[in-house]
Amino acid sequence: MSRLLYRLGRAAALRPWRFIVAWVLVVGAVGGVAAVAGGDLHDDYRLAGTGSQRAADLLAERFPALSGADARVVVHKDGGRVDQDGVAAARERLAGLPHVSAVDPAVPSRDGATSLITVRYDVPVTDLAPGETLDRLRSATQGLAGSGHQVEFGGQVPENVTAPGGLAEAVGVVAALVILLLAFGSVVAAGLPLAVALAGLGAGVSGITVLAAFANVATTAPTLAVMTGLGVGIDYALFVLTRHREGLAEGLPVPEAAGRANATAGLSVLFAGFTVLLALCGLVLSRIPVFMTMGFATGIVVAATVASAVTLLPAVLGLAGRRVLRKRDRAEGAPIATESPRVRRWADHVGRHPWAWLLAALVLMLTLAAPALGMRTWPSDASSEPESNTVRKAYDLVAESYGAGANGPLLVAVDLRESPDTAGLRRDLAATPGIVQVAPPLLAPDRSAAVLVVTPAYGPQDERATGVVDRVRADVLPPGAEITGLTAAYVDLSRVLDERLWPVIGAVVATSFLMLMIVFRSLLAPLKAAAMNLLSIGAAYGVLTAVFQWGWGAGLLGLPHAVPVSSFILLLMFAVLFGVSMDYEVFLLSRVREEWLRTGDAHGSVSTGLAVTGRVISSAALIMVAVFLGFALDPGLVIKQMGVGLAVAVALDATVVRLVLVPATMALLGRANWWLPRPLARVLPVIDAHGAHGAGPAAPTAGSAPREPSRV
Repeated sequence: MSRLLYRLGRAAALRPWRFIVAWVLVVGAVGGVAAVAGGDLHDDYRLAGTGSQRAADLLAERFPALSGADARVVVHKDGGRVDQDGVAAARERLAGLPHVSAVDPAVPSRDGATSLITVRYDVPVTDLAPGETLDRLRSATQGLAGSGHQVEFGGQVPENVTAPGGLAEAVGVVAALVILLLAFGSVVAAGLPLAVALAGLGAGVSGITVLAAFANVATTAPTLAVMTGLGVGIDYALFVLTRHREGLAEGLPVPEAAGRANATAGLSVLFAGFTVLLALCGLVLSRIPVFMTMGFATGIVVAATVASAVTLLPAVLGLAGRRVLRKRDRAEGAPIATESPRVRRWADHVGRHPWAWLLAALVLMLTLAAPALGMRTWPSDASSEPESNTVRKAYDLVAESYGAGANGPLLVAVDLRESPDTAGLRRDLAATPGIVQVAPPLLAPDRSAAVLVVTPAYGPQDERATGVVDRVRADVLPPGAEITGLTAAYVDLSRVLDERLWPVIGAVVATSFLMLMIVFRSLLAPLKAAAMNLLSIGAAYGVLTAVFQWGWGAGLLGLPHAVPVSSFILLLMFAVLFGVSMDYEVFLLSRVREEWLRTGDAHGSVSTGLAVTGRVISSAALIMVAVFLGFALDPGLVIKQMGVGLAVAVALDATVVRLVLVPATMALLGRANWWLPRPLARVLPVIDAHGAHGAGPAAPTAGSAPREPSRV
């Protein structure tokens, strides 16, 4: 593989326009297909086998009018009573809107100052254009707003409207450009990783649109994919660019330097990208469609950025020539620093005192992870939105006028062929602790099923609401009856995610360990890498709990109050972060093992590997942290929490893990770092992970594999 990458990189540098034009054609072709035949984004939250899903299926079959999306129009009059004639006129206009199947009778509050109108659609929310649909709701109720009423909107349709994007991406790109400029001192060198990453990102995002034509792709999938793809894409290009600059520092011609960089750092990029893809594939084990498509979508973007790093980047490096160096370094023979003396001194210091630094780092990481023991995961709702948002205003008005539980009514669907006694069921429901109201049953058109709307005493995010759902299921529901609605679906979703988290973790860790064992021909090195990545993830979970659930940073992030950690975060963040963290591990271990194979010095190889990669890993980590923190500005709570969690984990990974835990543990293990039992050594394939075979004819080790030092 390294020989192929060497030839590919050298050919691209010698004939750059061929590769650049090919990439322009590929990006244009994929973008054209996406524009012509691409699909729309759809959230598919089906939870097969759960009670809420069975109830939803019964509603879809027997109550088509209740099975689609809904919107709530909340009309309020400060210091007076709502004009019911105006409400009636608004109901008529609402009933005439596209896809509206029914408009429920307005429900006035006890003091008459608020009126609640529920609008029901005959299609799911993903089949509607939320922004356009919300505009139609506003137009239909314009008369009420014009007569001095406050009109706010809640429910599925308004809550599915997303704010315009682009700010998070722009912040990340600008921050990355500044960091690269400071690191390389060359505008050309700073711009190349960005340009290459954006090219891969463009192809990948268009690929997501094409995927949406064949599968339901979640509405947040492109944002997650862009967040991940932008970070790893810049990093991958940065790894190859740094190795290319080292080649130029050795006096190699530009094509030769590009070829060798592709054969070494490019090979590390391939392995790192494959590790990210393995981690994302773990989301398939969740068996939840929305998570599966998030993994596929992000995988498409990651694969595209890997391809751009090993094909497009060598081409633009060929065009740039020696302009990727600082002006003072461009003269032939000018000395160029390829390693950091400060990092080498630090690595030597940690290696001389490994136990002290190991224990200190472990205490820090475990302290940061401790809050995660009390983490409460729960999907976000309108109460987490800023107070200026109409869905938050609607939520607060409903809670104030009708009670907190009115924001999350429960729907009890009953198959009357199995349980015909709806009167008795209604009495039992009304007598259940935590339920304040049970509406009369609504009968299906064929009178084979009924649905009862139940108002709990607690809002959807209240921990006590889970107990209400559990009591109803355990003590009240007869055969043929199931409970659904926002709160019941939240209960099922949280439990399903908790149950499937551990299989995903196990599969991702096991497959990554196996791949690293094959690549580095070591048992302890990949085991240590997996343990350290789990430490980083645990610390990130702990910080998320403190910032969001404890509310330590909620206000700074634009949240009105403390909120639970989103149920989506544990699975998504683990899959993305485990793969991203392995990027640095692969890049660092590749250089350390390269030195180990060359010198046989277990301790010196760690210091050299850290010294050579320290600057690039620090720059890459800073870029990724900046990109992820930019996404903390996203209005969506899931993306906001993902951005904060990933930024914290990457920062810890590049500092505490790479600069303390790695040198400390490798110093303690010594030659055992590269120990592999002989039976495994005989059966595992030999992979040239360091580019020795592909480094070109001028390479000192060309034509022969490196001799592996004796093992302990």
